[in-house]
Amino acid sequence: MQPKYKRVLLKLSGESLAGEAKHGIDFDIVTKICEAIKKCADAGVQIGIVVGGGNFWRGRSSGEMDRTRADHMGMLATTINALGVCDALEQLGVNVRVMTAIAMHQVAEPYIRNKAVAHLNRGNVVIFGCGTGNPFFSTDTAAALRAVEIEADVILKATMVDGVYDSDPKKNPDAKKFETISFQEVLAKDLAVMDSTASALCKDNDLPILVFSIDDPENIYRAVCGENIGTIVNNG
Repeated sequence: MQPKYKRVLLKLSGESLAGEAKHGIDFDIVTKICEAIKKCADAGVQIGIVVGGGNFWRGRSSGEMDRTRADHMGMLATTINALGVCDALEQLGVNVRVMTAIAMHQVAEPYIRNKAVAHLNRGNVVIFGCGTGNPFFSTDTAAALRAVEIEADVILKATMVDGVYDSDPKKNPDAKKFETISFQEVLAKDLAVMDSTASALCKDNDLPILVFSIDDPENIYRAVCGENIGTIVNNG
């Protein structure tokens, strides 16, 4: 198989890194994910990664805590995940740079768009931590923003389900899976692809999203090669 895309933005949820424990980082799982990422990089694909932080902290479930502070804690959680993925990739011999939207010079580079693109052009995998660096924005929105900024061909959204459905397939055994669906329909029906801010940003910038299951990490390479897995969301 040959890659279909030259430059991609891979969105990984924090949960996908936690394995069966549902919390923290399972490095056996992370290594399998990183082996698939390395396969893409070895094939010449330029890869940016945005990681979530839900395996350590979910700001929305922080009770009465100030939302801004809760979101800042979530940004730090994404940095832990970014460094974990970075380490696993480096152990596989992949050149990696971690860039964070909040400056923490001792552990990562500050995010600068032109430097990120330069790293990608040199064949480095770039991991973006801290979301957008602003509260009230999800890591899905960060993925959309970074993808637009680096001019990615597609967002690869690796999830715990194998595509976009008209209802929750875990609750409704008759849920219908879409092979393709438009951003307009996703927004109108409030389907769980990305949050509405992220979906609107992709819609406005004509940036497709491929939603697929991370249960088999090899799906990352299949997605890069354009195989018919998951659901494509685009402007139709």
